[in-house]
Amino acid sequence: MYKMWILGAIGLFVCTAVWRATRLRFLGRLIIRTLGSNNENMRTIAGLSLVKAGRMAEPLLEEALRRRENLPIVLTILADIGDKRVEPEIRRFSGHEDPEVAEAARQALRVLAMQR
Repeated sequence: MYKMWILGAIGLFVCTAVWRATRLRFLGRLIIRTLGSNNENMRTIAGLSLVKAGRMAEPLLEEALRRRENLPIVLTILADIGDKRVEPEIRRFSGHEDPEVAEAARQALRVLAMQR
C-alpha cells in the first residue's frame, strides 16, 4: 500500500509539472479530481500544487465550483490564492445546504477579507 501511494504522488508531481509547463487543461482537471482522493497525502499535494500555481489554477477551480466538485477544498484554495474577483461566487456557497460547504465558504470569505 505504501508503494502505491508513493507512485501516485510521483505521478501527481509529474502531472503538475507538465500542466504548469504546457497549460493542458485535462492535466489541471486531473489535479482538481485528486482533491477528492481517499488518500489525505494526495489531496494535500494536489491542493498545494493548485495554490502554488495561483492564477493559472483559477479557471479550473471556478469550473470545479460550477460542477460542485470537491467544494470545501476548492473554496479554501480559491481563498488562499487571494483573487477578490471570486468573492461573489464564494459568497453564494455561504448558505449552502451542506454545513461543511457553507462553513468552508464562510472561512474563505474571512481569508479574503484579511487579505485586503
